Amino acid sequence: MTVIVVMGVSGSGKTTIGTALANALDVEYAEADTFHPQANIDKMTAGHPLTDEDRAPWLEAIAGWIRDHQATGGVVTSSALKRRYRDVLRTGGNVWFAHLHGDREILAERMKSRSGHFMPVSLLDSQLADLEPLEPDEPGAIFDIRETPAGITGAALTAFREQA
Repeated sequence: MTVIVVMGVSGSGKTTIGTALANALDVEYAEADTFHPQANIDKMTAGHPLTDEDRAPWLEAIAGWIRDHQATGGVVTSSALKRRYRDVLRTGGNVWFAHLHGDREILAERMKSRSGHFMPVSLLDSQLADLEPLEPDEPGAIFDIRETPAGITGAALTAFREQA
């Protein structure tokens, strides 16, 4: 089976779309933030971007979840900003990326309006600077966050079924 990784910068709607995809496919869903060690959450809460070294155990943990869900499929979120991060996730098995993409202004507005999340808007620019779009040899598709959640979910399901 293939695990869907819903990727994108903070504020792109990963949780909303990931949950909807998992429900539509009747598979388990996992939120990437739950894989972060507390030190990473503390660092981001303080307004400091994570380094590749900080992200390594987090990415390995998500890859382990992907590995554990190869028989059943599943949906997991991850910013998966860089190609090399996605390469680590692919060590877990078959994955398909749903990249949620949008303008900085929309992303910042969404981040400002949510409550109870540790990621400050001040880190958005560092995430956008690190973001490397999917390359042609990476399985997945890009979705515009200006679309409705239902529209994105439907388009992602169609693309997934056609490509995976």
